[in-house]
Amino acid sequence: MSPRDLVLLLLVCVAWALNFLVSAHALREIPPFLFTAVRFALLALPLLLVLRAPAPGQWPRLLGACLCIGVLHFGLSFLALHLSSDLSSPAIVMQSYIPLTALLAWWVLGERFAWRTGLAIAVSFGGVLVLGFDPVVLANPAALLAMLASALMLAVGTVLMKPLRGVDVWNMQGWTAVVAVLPLLGLSLVFEPGGLATLGQAGWIGWGGAAYAAFVSSLFGHGLYYLLVQRYPVAMLTPWLLLVPVFAIALGIAFWGDRPGPRLWIGGAMVLGGVFAVALRALRKARVLVEEPMAGP
Repeated sequence: MSPRDLVLLLLVCVAWALNFLVSAHALREIPPFLFTAVRFALLALPLLLVLRAPAPGQWPRLLGACLCIGVLHFGLSFLALHLSSDLSSPAIVMQSYIPLTALLAWWVLGERFAWRTGLAIAVSFGGVLVLGFDPVVLANPAALLAMLASALMLAVGTVLMKPLRGVDVWNMQGWTAVVAVLPLLGLSLVFEPGGLATLGQAGWIGWGGAAYAAFVSSLFGHGLYYLLVQRYPVAMLTPWLLLVPVFAIALGIAFWGDRPGPRLWIGGAMVLGGVFAVALRALRKARVLVEEPMAGP
């Protein structure tokens, strides 16, 4: 990877890590499902200009992926962030979507992985259990469960997206935003009575957080990441994305008052170590697939 592209990838990591901090502040003013709906409504505005219908036969899979990612993943992740008293544990647990995706791809798509990958997955989930016994996390167990469910929904959505053809990152984000707004508003009306009234009372922190999540985290962050995916294999980029929870932990300690205990450090190391091992195995596999066709007689 060139130095310039490495800097771009680090910018993506910083943008996504800052989203934890900015959104946590905004969620003090706007409830989570409504905040997610506002985020997607803002995101949909510029993306409507490039939106196009998918190929015939892909609508069910596309809608399923949009609901899993837009409504369930993002809605539950902001709910977890709202319930949690720290930034560190949600940022760490979110990374469990990578081993969850590997398990679902094995179960649903028939993709195989070696025993070393299986061991890394087990270590990662063991880390979630260790992290769950940290006193800070134990004080808000619903936050841990919500983020774990959010990671699972992201994994399901990722598996649904894999067979899609001709749907680029802008259309995927655009359809996700368009599909997610109304269901999220419905969830807000049911579970967040009086939530709509908070929009009129929200200040620049609430609206600024929604704008940051829409335009910086999504448009800028995912746009840059898509640019890099066009240049490099995803397996090469994934290990670097583990800097997102590391940066989020640092931001939590510096600006949110996080004081991670030993269980959180040990559990976090297990989760991120397991995820890193899964990512490295995927990178090795990608290199083998690239090198094999190049091998001549």
